[in-house]
Amino acid sequence: MHTAEHLLNGTINQMFGCGRAFSAHIEKKKSKCDYRFTRDLTAEEIAVIEEKVNSVILADMKIAESFITRDEAEKEFSLSRLPDEAGETLRVITIGNYDKCLCSGPHVESTKVIGGFKIVSTSFENDVLRVRFKINELKT
Repeated sequence: MHTAEHLLNGTINQMFGCGRAFSAHIEKKKSKCDYRFTRDLTAEEIAVIEEKVNSVILADMKIAESFITRDEAEKEFSLSRLPDEAGETLRVITIGNYDKCLCSGPHVESTKVIGGFKIVSTSFENDVLRVRFKINELKT
């Protein structure tokens, strides 16, 4: 689920240039991401997001981790959500050539393991777009 969040964030940022989610709640069955936005998504946009995320999943992209210093990270990433206790060495998660961000969460080794991605619902209120999503059972 955590890897699917990265794919959703990368896709929404690529499509709309709104940045990554400023808030996320990741659970086993259903998760949500909140974005600074100006409106709700259309049915067509939801379909495109699902198609893009699922195409990355099917592409079987490898997930890699690397480590960089906080100073290096400031040049490439927003550190606004990074807790002070994160330290001076930060973990970077890279999903093929599709997405790259700082993260401390658990990830699968390859996107194909995710199985499938589906947006359950969206809502818009007070300049916040909330996207609720789920994934198919993990393939073993």
